[in-house]
Amino acid sequence: MKKYQIELEPSKFYHIYNRGNNSEKIFFNQENYQFFLRRYNEYLSSCVETYAFCLLPNHFHLLIRVKEGNADAIKSLHLEDAKIFAPPAAAFHRLFTSYSKAINKQQKRHGSLIENPFKRIEIDTSEYLINLILYIHTNPQLHGFVKDFRNYKWSSYNEILSDEPTNLQRTSVIKWFAEKDNYRYCHEKKINLEALKKFTFD
Repeated sequence: MKKYQIELEPSKFYHIYNRGNNSEKIFFNQENYQFFLRRYNEYLSSCVETYAFCLLPNHFHLLIRVKEGNADAIKSLHLEDAKIFAPPAAAFHRLFTSYSKAINKQQKRHGSLIENPFKRIEIDTSEYLINLILYIHTNPQLHGFVKDFRNYKWSSYNEILSDEPTNLQRTSVIKWFAEKDNYRYCHEKKINLEALKKFTFD
């Protein structure tokens, strides 16, 4: 099986990321970002936990953990319910298909919008996990979309610090950094581009 076509197994963490075909834009306005997140929650909340995300004009990054027992739960459901509680890979494909159709209609375009297959890498160490969160949140600054990643609207950085209701696993993220102050400190350290190369697209 190819590197980016591995199965999404229960209880494991994964870096899910992808970009527009030919690195073209996939988000054109604020409503697009909002629509993507709504569809993401609709299709994925039953089968994955989300720990971090960042949506940029031409690509996105997600840190997720596949929930346990999802496959067994699906088998016990009626057909119509099983469509909602899809296996993770299938749920991601449904998300991307739904989003692509909406954008094609909006932009009066045809054909594939997002690269296929979507990229997925298993996170197998705690160091990798922490560094990936830092990379995801600082991505807008690394790519020059903003001067300060803390001001970027479409990432989970500020949502994790907030006390507002969220579907993110913010309590777990803060625990990995010990406390909120250390979470902020680790993000604000000088970004080491060499150390982050393994998180970038091939």
